[in-house]
Amino acid sequence: MTLLPVQCRCGTVKGTVRRPRRFTRCVCYCKDCRAFARFLGRTGEIMDEKGGTDVVQIVPADITFSQGREALACLRLTRRGMLRWYASCCNTPIGNTVGNTKISFVGLIHTCLQIGGASLDQLFGPVDARVNTGSALAPVEPERLKALWATLRFMTLLPRARFGSRPPNAFLSADGAPLAAPRVLTASELAGLRSA
Repeated sequence: MTLLPVQCRCGTVKGTVRRPRRFTRCVCYCKDCRAFARFLGRTGEIMDEKGGTDVVQIVPADITFSQGREALACLRLTRRGMLRWYASCCNTPIGNTVGNTKISFVGLIHTCLQIGGASLDQLFGPVDARVNTGSALAPVEPERLKALWATLRFMTLLPRARFGSRPPNAFLSADGAPLAAPRVLTASELAGLRSA
């Protein structure tokens, strides 16, 4: 089993990711990922030149925090939106989850994984798919078949994560509540971030 470090930029939040045998790596160009990057004030670090965010999807049981859990903060762009986790100490994005233990996954954002200069290609191999390309800031070739294949491959993880004894989740309590109370953006805040 290979353990990879995960941490925020300033080192307050630290942990490990157990490198899974099955995972997906995608670059997402959706407006919500860009709004999150803008909220954190770190667009140049998080997004590529076309507005994409590199994300590695794993099951939450594969990540453990060893220090700084009290610095984890949570944002929801809308009342029912994804839980977007970040380190409040330095606004480093950590990952995205849903507020439901029945759909057990976390999309880890590349900035918390590239410790010591390691590239994601070295750690996780090449990108499996580029998704939501219609929202990119510049033309990106759609990869519908790759995206479908990556989604189907990742879906095979979810039953293992869902059934049997409930696996640990570094972001949710045993009853499925977020460990940090989510801040929900107002409609005007979200509109401002999406149009920036």
